[in-house]
Amino acid sequence: MSDFEKRLTPARPDLAASYLRGKVEAARFVDGVTMQVVDVSAPLRSAPTSEAMLDTEALHGERVVIYEETDEGWCWGQLARDRYVGWLPSNALAKESAKPAHRVRALRTFIFPKSDIKSPPMASLSFGSEIAVLREEGMFAVIANGGFIPKQHLAALDFREQDAVEVASRFLGTPYLWGGKTSAGLDCSGLVQLALQSTGRECPRDSDMQQKIGTPVSFSDDENALARGDLIFWKGHVGFYAGEGKLLHANAFHMAVAMEPLSDAIARIRATGSEVIAVRRP
Repeated sequence: MSDFEKRLTPARPDLAASYLRGKVEAARFVDGVTMQVVDVSAPLRSAPTSEAMLDTEALHGERVVIYEETDEGWCWGQLARDRYVGWLPSNALAKESAKPAHRVRALRTFIFPKSDIKSPPMASLSFGSEIAVLREEGMFAVIANGGFIPKQHLAALDFREQDAVEVASRFLGTPYLWGGKTSAGLDCSGLVQLALQSTGRECPRDSDMQQKIGTPVSFSDDENALARGDLIFWKGHVGFYAGEGKLLHANAFHMAVAMEPLSDAIARIRATGSEVIAVRRP
C-alpha cells in the first residue's frame, strides 16, 4: 500500500494505525483511542501548529480516533465519519461520554446556562453538531454538560433533510473560509458535505473526492441537461446546481456562499483558465 490516499490514511513513516499493519511501512503501529469533540468545533490541521493550513473542521460531538498526543497539546488522528486525518488541539477533545442522539438543525444555536433565553449564552453550536440530550425542560433540551438549547433548533440524529440545495441555501451570505465547515465560515466542499450529510448521504470532504460520488451527467454548457442538486465541478471547486439556471456555491470571488447565474460563473471561471470538468448527480 505504497500509493495510499494520505488525507484518509493514518500512516506516517514513524507511526501508523494498527489496522494498517502489513499494508503500510511504519516504525510502530498503535491502537487508536476514540475521543469526542467537546469544543464548539475543532480545527484539523496539516501540522501540529496553529499556523498550519486548516484542512477541515470537526464539529461538536464528532468522534475522532487518536493515535498520538504530543506534550505541546496536539493530537494526531482520524475523523470517524469522513475519515480525514490530521492534527487537532488536545483541549478540544475528551474521552467519549454519552452517545449523541440529536443534532443541530438550525444554522446556529446557543447554549444557555439555564432555561432562560435572556441569560448570557455560554457558547454557540453550528449546523450539524451532535449532542446528547439528558431531558427536556420547557422549551429547552438539557444537554450532557448541563447547558440548555432551544428544542426547536434540534432534530433526532436519524432525521433526514429532504433537499440538499435548500439546506445549502440556508448558508447564503456565510463568509468563505478555506477548510471551514461551520456557519461562521466554510468552503465549497464543506458546504456540499454538510448539505449532503444532512440528507443521509455520506460525502467525502474535498472536491476531488466528491467528484467520484453519484453518477456522471453529460454537460456542455447545456443547462437543460442539469437537475436541481447536481454537483458541478471545476479543478479545485464544486457547487450545487440550484435549478432555474443558478449555481449555489461557497467561493472566493464573492468571499461568501452565493447564488448566481451558472452562465456567469462558467464565464468568469473560464476566464481564469478553468473549465467545468465534471457534473455528478448524487
